[in-house]
Amino acid sequence: MTAPAEPARVTVAIITHDRRRELLHTLDRLAALPERPPVIVVDNGCTDGTAEAVAQRYPEVTVVRPGANLGAVGRNLAARQVRTPYLAFCDDDTWWETGSLDRAVAVLDAHPQVATLTARIVVEPGGREDPIVPELRDSPLPRPTGLPGPALGSFLAGATVVRTEAFRRAGGFSPRLWLGGEEELLAADLMTAGWWLVFDEEMLIHHRPSALRDPTRRRADGIRNTLWFTWLRRPPRSALRRTVQLLATVPHDRTTARALARALAGAPWVLRDRRPVPAAVEQRLAALEAAQRASTARRYVG
Repeated sequence: MTAPAEPARVTVAIITHDRRRELLHTLDRLAALPERPPVIVVDNGCTDGTAEAVAQRYPEVTVVRPGANLGAVGRNLAARQVRTPYLAFCDDDTWWETGSLDRAVAVLDAHPQVATLTARIVVEPGGREDPIVPELRDSPLPRPTGLPGPALGSFLAGATVVRTEAFRRAGGFSPRLWLGGEEELLAADLMTAGWWLVFDEEMLIHHRPSALRDPTRRRADGIRNTLWFTWLRRPPRSALRRTVQLLATVPHDRTTARALARALAGAPWVLRDRRPVPAAVEQRLAALEAAQRASTARRYVG
């Protein structure tokens, strides 16, 4: 008699917009995993037949169709469908290495104070380590005894497994930020709630960057969102310091000017919703500023 299958402990969620070929490649890779995790795809207003192609090749995959491109908020919609304790985020051009999801389950089971585990990222083709990885590995934040890896001040949504209930209680990703550096605000709120964010060297995710992207819009959104996060959660002196640092390092061009104008246009709601983090969390964010200034992986270019 065949033993019943163990219930799934982790679900993979993917947001996608008009990248049918890349998404199907990612689904092929996920389907080959021995863990066979449930997968939820959020079709963010695709016009290239993505939903139909997924249904034809992978009818077991849940497809959510909000009818518009909701950006990162699409992950919130996926989280509503999740019935597992853990949620693995994945982009349509990234895929998890065999054993990494099992590793995440084991670590999160053993460390109930940890909300997120961010994996080591390798860029394909070639498998070279992403430039952001050394920054994660060498995080300057203090590491409390018992934490399973370096403590982080944020996470990378396309390469992270999160505790589902922690994600939901923190409110998920903000619809204000849409996409581009959207993780910082959620990360700060998770830390404020008492959670730890951790880098795990033994987890691995592959990234084959899609050519279908708008780097100029991504840069503008990233600058705006960094400013909004800074003004929403940092105390006044830190917010001013970080704003000056950011504006001194970004290209001085029309894209940056538009990003700054859009950020300033949001000042009324930012001031209304402003909620500075507690001192312990601010100490962690301040400790990251030197690494952010020196980073070669976080440049706003395009």
